[in-house]
Amino acid sequence: MGKEVASAFGRWFALSDFPVKVELTAVCDLNPQALEWYRQIHTVELLTTDYKELLSREDVEVVYVALPHHLHRDYYVEVLEAGKDLLGEKPFGIDLAAAREICAQAAQKGRFVRCVSEMPFLPGPQRVIDEVQSGRIGQVLDVKVAFLHSSDLDPEKPVNWKRQVPYCGEIGVMADLGMHVMHIPLRLGWKPEQVFAILQKIITERPDGKGGRAIADTWNNATLLTTFSTDAEKVPLLIEMKRLSPGETNSWLIEINGTEGGVRYNTKDTKALWTFRRGKDQVWQRTDLGFEVPFPTVTGKIFEPGFSDGFMQMLAAYFVEREGQLEDQFHCLTPEEVVSAHSLFDAALKSHLTGTTVSITY
Repeated sequence: MGKEVASAFGRWFALSDFPVKVELTAVCDLNPQALEWYRQIHTVELLTTDYKELLSREDVEVVYVALPHHLHRDYYVEVLEAGKDLLGEKPFGIDLAAAREICAQAAQKGRFVRCVSEMPFLPGPQRVIDEVQSGRIGQVLDVKVAFLHSSDLDPEKPVNWKRQVPYCGEIGVMADLGMHVMHIPLRLGWKPEQVFAILQKIITERPDGKGGRAIADTWNNATLLTTFSTDAEKVPLLIEMKRLSPGETNSWLIEINGTEGGVRYNTKDTKALWTFRRGKDQVWQRTDLGFEVPFPTVTGKIFEPGFSDGFMQMLAAYFVEREGQLEDQFHCLTPEEVVSAHSLFDAALKSHLTGTTVSITY
């Protein structure tokens, strides 16, 4: 992910009339060989295996941190204590307590802190948000959000840290994919009040990459049936986060149905936005989307955006908000929203273990 950030900064000039110039000046990695890749970037002045050396530089204003979840609390807080602003990888800690600590420290230190979640910055999700906020769908009837993968269906795929509780956390796949699916619902004010959760592991042992076997004890699939309240009534919100989802490579989706219409989008078909209007005939209409991103670039509107474009748009949102120029545009996940998501995942664990519906405390 560090390379993705560096690549986005390398294309920064593609943003049309963007008010903030950003340069990558320092990189830290424990692996000296991994640092070699960054030598081709002429703005980088420091390559180090000592993160304290990076944090001590006065010319570093913002630090992007991509570490396993169990390291988030200590290192994110240390970044804040060094007087730097932070863009941190999800999920801001291994559990709810860690997320709360990071949020509290950000407020106490007065630093600008956001959590990554790039999918909502693609044109499709932005149109979904516009459709809901326009009021055209009427009273919301139900909502579904999901992020689906299938790579873990291979039982011989070697284990990694995301498949082990000490590093990923008890919430498992919810830590890995959860912030991506909760970004838009939380931003629209749809905060779950209750949750009934079904969690699945299925494959609990994998090759360790050294000729042996290793425990893979994180949850691979999470299905959460939740509810949130509107002025009218409680609304069901179905949330799916799965690493064992046959046929899915990297599918992020959202569907919202209302009394007057509906809207849905799935990254599986990047160009397609589906909308529905109540009428005599029950018809879903497809609209082909172009490159209509929140922050315009030199790319023509007839082309399709991809992950790298969404990631760059997310970075653009971070830096323009940091400069106080975002106005009413969509922004990155706040620490408070991250804590709300963690509260949901913590309640989901309790729900699965007890087999009951659990009320969520924020």
